[in-house]
Amino acid sequence: MKSIATAVLIALTAAGGALAEGITHYVAIHVNENDPARMNMALNNAQNVNAYYSAQGDEVVIEMVAYGPGLNMLIPGKSPVEQRISAMSLEIPNISFAACGNTHRKMSEKAGKDIALMEEAKMVPSGVVRLIELQEDGFAYVRP
Repeated sequence: MKSIATAVLIALTAAGGALAEGITHYVAIHVNENDPARMNMALNNAQNVNAYYSAQGDEVVIEMVAYGPGLNMLIPGKSPVEQRISAMSLEIPNISFAACGNTHRKMSEKAGKDIALMEEAKMVPSGVVRLIELQEDGFAYVRP
């Protein structure tokens, strides 16, 4: 009986890893509008994708990329979704938030001072370039 179970296990594994661990999915979510509804939709997309793949036994890596007017999403005291981002960063271990360095520099110049970003945000040189790099690395692209 043990040899039959072993043969079935080998056959299933050879047929596509049916018993293998879950896979990892990668998604880039684009935010370039200073619109609370759009920001919340992007965050909803991230939560829904995470919940779906978690229920499948898979993992998902999510990077939200904000540039242009969408950078307001990552500015403390100005972001309409600041508390939600902080909570999601704790709830979803594989989510990250990229802030466009070009937009940040222009906003800081216009304000005459350095604009602070939420601690969850990491600065990238260019939001558009970051989206290109993520897609070249196999990330699916979502624009809510």
